[in-house]
Amino acid sequence: MSAKLKDKIATIVLYIVSALVILLLVSLIGYIVYNGRESLNLKFLLGEPKIGEAGGGIGPQLYNSLSLLVVTLIITVPIGVGAGIYLAEYAKKGKMLNIIRLCIETMASLPSIVVGLFGLLVFVTMTGWGYSLFAGALAITIINLPGLTRVCENAIKTASEGVKEASLGLGATRWQTIKSVVLPSAMPQILTDVILAAGRIFGEAAALLYTAGMSAPTVNFANFAVNNKDSAYSLFRPAETLAVYIWKLNSEGMVPDATKIANGASAVLIIAVLIFNVSARIIGKKIYESHAGSK
Repeated sequence: MSAKLKDKIATIVLYIVSALVILLLVSLIGYIVYNGRESLNLKFLLGEPKIGEAGGGIGPQLYNSLSLLVVTLIITVPIGVGAGIYLAEYAKKGKMLNIIRLCIETMASLPSIVVGLFGLLVFVTMTGWGYSLFAGALAITIINLPGLTRVCENAIKTASEGVKEASLGLGATRWQTIKSVVLPSAMPQILTDVILAAGRIFGEAAALLYTAGMSAPTVNFANFAVNNKDSAYSLFRPAETLAVYIWKLNSEGMVPDATKIANGASAVLIIAVLIFNVSARIIGKKIYESHAGSK
């Protein structure tokens, strides 16, 4: 068999495998969206869930998911970017750096359910906060932080290869170089990973079962007292998210149309994750083109 024939066969096999993966993904997304199509309306998206009767919505769960997303990113992004800068620019090679990397890799491999149990012990019980939005955000931060740190470190290392020495040679300090040269160059990759992390946060369920809770009390948007659990802006109120609500509907089925609501909520969840992923590609490309000067 000639080398050209082997190459052609390998190419065909890879195309077939790629097509099967795409077909599987499209079929899965299409199946979820198709089953939940009847519930994709404003009444369902903004309505309150009902107990024991049909026709409930997912308004509080959707709001809780968005709130958790914002709080988690506020915590995760500064820590992840800061850790990436330290590992890429300041950390000296040696045992300490190896220990830090080992800790990051260990955190990245932790199952979500284990992080949830840790959050239950520390953030829920020991702190006295109870099931709360903030406890859930801290648990999700533990899950997302290792990946974001590694991406930031790699992005900063890659971006700084050609420009750092030139900036330092012109008399800029290390921090001026990082702030004005390295970070802007690495921003497309960092921002892309942040948006992808947002999609993972939105779809997380296991860790939130034990930290954010499985209830979504009615909240008052007119109450701005953040220390009051009835306020929609409180970080210490129970906050059942959309993913947790889907799990609860499928496991407990406390309403007659539990399957219909779960299908609708699943469709909303998958559409939101798709939006996050597509946005990451588009925004990352735009920022890269803007920084590179291409149109």
